[in-house]
Amino acid sequence: MDIKIINGLMDRIQLFRVRYLVGVSIGHGSRFRGQPLISRIAGSRISIGKRVSLISRCSDTALGVAHPVVLRTLSAGAILTIGDDTGISGGSFCAALSVTIGSSCLIGADVLITDTDFHALPAADRRYENRTDHIARKAVVIGDNVFIGSRTIILKGVTIGRDSVIGAGSVVTKDIPPGVVAAGNPCRTIHELPIDRP
Repeated sequence: MDIKIINGLMDRIQLFRVRYLVGVSIGHGSRFRGQPLISRIAGSRISIGKRVSLISRCSDTALGVAHPVVLRTLSAGAILTIGDDTGISGGSFCAALSVTIGSSCLIGADVLITDTDFHALPAADRRYENRTDHIARKAVVIGDNVFIGSRTIILKGVTIGRDSVIGAGSVVTKDIPPGVVAAGNPCRTIHELPIDRP
């Protein structure tokens, strides 16, 4: 049997399996290429919009991916939302509070988005500290039609305005306004994009 046929069948099986996970919703027309890693804590939600594309197989995207798409909630009450018509290649998205990705976004290979520091910053017992009130977290919002370049890292508390472009390899620690190109470590605005909306 042809490898493309086998891959297509496996992709449909994975999509079917995920549709029946408690606390995970998937909109009509969404598709998987390869097997994403989806996990959630009880009492949290993962919402995948309509016509979303999750690319977890290296051969199915021009740049390739280092790992499958990871969608993960880390605490009860956390919400991870991906808007309609968004495409993601091999990214990692972790929500301890709230990560919202808008509609029509392009998210390049191996982007990391998280709303938490994962560990406490004070040195005492940092490795074993697991009280959520000791670990900083703040919601992340990615606006509609945002293009995020490969291997960008977006950290807690960041809002990226609609239509903006984030250059590959950027580290985003502060808000980015709508309609700009921004890049670097730390990421900052380079120039505004022309407005071409009717």
